[in-house]
Amino acid sequence: MNILSLFVVIPVLMLLGLWLAKSLNQVRGVMVAGSTALLALSIWLTVYFIEQRAGGNTDVMLLTASTPWFKPLNIAYSVGVDGISVVMLLLSSIIVFTGTFASWQLKPLTKEYFLWFTLLSTGVYGFFICTDLFTMFMFYEVALIPMYLLIGVWGSGAKEYAAMKLTLMLMGGSALLILGILGIYFFSGATTMNVNEIAALHNIPVDMQKVFFPFIFIGFGVLGALFPFHTWSPDGHASAPTAVSMLHAGVLMKLGGYGCFRVAMYLLPEAAQELSWIFLILTTISVVYGALSACVQTDLKYINAYSSVSHCGLVLFALLMMTKTACTGAILQMLSHGLMTALFFALIGMIYGRTHTRDVRKLGGLMKIMPFLAVGYVLAGLANLGLPFFSGFVAEMTIFVGSFENPDMFHRVCTIVACTSVVITAVYILRLVGKILYGEVADPHYLQLTDATWDERVAVACLIFCVGGLGTFPFWASNVISDAVIPILANIN
Repeated sequence: MNILSLFVVIPVLMLLGLWLAKSLNQVRGVMVAGSTALLALSIWLTVYFIEQRAGGNTDVMLLTASTPWFKPLNIAYSVGVDGISVVMLLLSSIIVFTGTFASWQLKPLTKEYFLWFTLLSTGVYGFFICTDLFTMFMFYEVALIPMYLLIGVWGSGAKEYAAMKLTLMLMGGSALLILGILGIYFFSGATTMNVNEIAALHNIPVDMQKVFFPFIFIGFGVLGALFPFHTWSPDGHASAPTAVSMLHAGVLMKLGGYGCFRVAMYLLPEAAQELSWIFLILTTISVVYGALSACVQTDLKYINAYSSVSHCGLVLFALLMMTKTACTGAILQMLSHGLMTALFFALIGMIYGRTHTRDVRKLGGLMKIMPFLAVGYVLAGLANLGLPFFSGFVAEMTIFVGSFENPDMFHRVCTIVACTSVVITAVYILRLVGKILYGEVADPHYLQLTDATWDERVAVACLIFCVGGLGTFPFWASNVISDAVIPILANIN
């Protein structure tokens, strides 16, 4: 068995273990054991990949394997990883591991909650290791479907509305995706659905590329919060339980950017060149609109949700610039934003669990009451606004420098407009930190509250370590990513 298949096998074994578990401690034991194994596997894979590249292995994909599945349509279970896949698998395992501890005290129906949570993560892992278009799409659907129940059952607020809205909009994107995937397969003349083999053929007529490129880009872009298809995101984030918000914003939304780059732009390069200006305008709007919308929100989760619209818009924005530096920055931003937003949602959930409110106007003086959580929130805020030595600075600077490498006026104007989001982000983050953490305690009842428990400290400390570590030592990640970006850009350009 190919070792990459362990990313699917381990979650399936976790599902079996959860089904057989008879007590809460057994459920927790299965989750900790499984998430730790996945984290260890992803760390090993990252080290292995770096060693292979240092040793001179120049293969585009490593650890490849393929097993025929449905021969009439040439569908196969094909796996393989490049630098982009490796860092996304690492991100996913970190979020699943920390999300397990963030959900440690979740009740009721803890066993059922973790079953759906694990099924969602199974789809995410499968998506990132697969190189067959149909199998990728299958795992993509596996990752989306559990969101309805996770929000609708364990969420808060208008959870049924948010769950239905999210499901309908993402399923709409999936409908576009399946049309685009079938179009790519039939017009490429390929005898396989393997992404790299279709790209090597380069057979799809330009007219057909122009037809199917919007299907694929919008289909994945819906999950990536592409304007104006982003409206499901704030409601979904606001209603989801803590760990689901962490996994959703931290990993699930990254499937959108990954798919846009790996499938839409890689397999339909001429259409990407000719139609990129349309989507570049939409992503520029996403970046600025998301930041401005965050400024006027009063709910902590909505603030972070709109911030995610802005930062995920920056990912698609950078990919459409089609320079090596910008695209490397886009993948770094996916990694950085995944860690930052997971940290934010974890802290918001922990604060809400104590104060029972997410209304900024009802919070204040929390630094005196829960210093560990407050310091974590400050660090998350500094990372979000792009302070040096945090992951956000590395990713955003790489994006803006790479975007400005385009010599034409249109791309440079879009870059300047997108840069304004940095200033807007600083405004709402600093105002938010000052309002909820400092000054007088907003409610005398808050004085009776406690700081973070041990399980919450594990989740927060791990994420802070990762955010700071990536910001301080970014070159291992940027080197791994840039090596994977080069062949994709070579096919596009």
